[in-house]
Amino acid sequence: MGIWEALEYLDSVIDDSDPDTNFTQVAHALQTAEAVRKKWNDEEHDWFPLAALIHDLGKILAVKDEKHNLPGEPQWAVVGDTFPVGLPFSDKIVFHETFVDNPDTKDPKYNKGFGLYKPGCGLFNIKMCWGHDEYMYQVCVNNGAKLPLAALYMIRYHSFYPWHKEGAYSELANEQDKEMLTWVKEFNKCDLYSKSAEVPDVQKLKPYYQGLIKKYFPEKLLW
Repeated sequence: MGIWEALEYLDSVIDDSDPDTNFTQVAHALQTAEAVRKKWNDEEHDWFPLAALIHDLGKILAVKDEKHNLPGEPQWAVVGDTFPVGLPFSDKIVFHETFVDNPDTKDPKYNKGFGLYKPGCGLFNIKMCWGHDEYMYQVCVNNGAKLPLAALYMIRYHSFYPWHKEGAYSELANEQDKEMLTWVKEFNKCDLYSKSAEVPDVQKLKPYYQGLIKKYFPEKLLW
């Protein structure tokens, strides 16, 4: 599928973990993208509205598709906040107390100090829990998307609230992460506070975003 086809494919999903909207994912994607475009409406940053448009596109993992025999992942395995694995779980993770039954909490390789990692190793060198963020990041990278590094950070880490909101795991960050954190925070302001009761005009906005998709992505992607 191409990017826009995937957006339409995703449109059957309403994220149960999002308390702020009952809109479909395409409507939320366009709301977020338009919120970004109001502030970053120049050619140099035209990748920013596009990153906003596709930031939740990894939620296609949750689509149930009987025609193609795809049962769809349960939403708890796709949406929600993300966090690193391979080291002690931070108390800044939402519902961190439920991790008491996770066997990693009893494994001395993972439950002490920095676990598998070293301070300053960089976020790109740690493993994140699986979800829509990591999946869409991998789709972009493995299909040769021409997005800049800041856009990839937004896609990969926008649900990593323990880091970009609470400051947890900052000891693992390197200079690149610290620089990109500003972009992730800027994006999340548009993601969280762009929701309204007004439904975006999909057909009116579609040509503009299809132009951006053509600039930064191949016509068809492997999913």
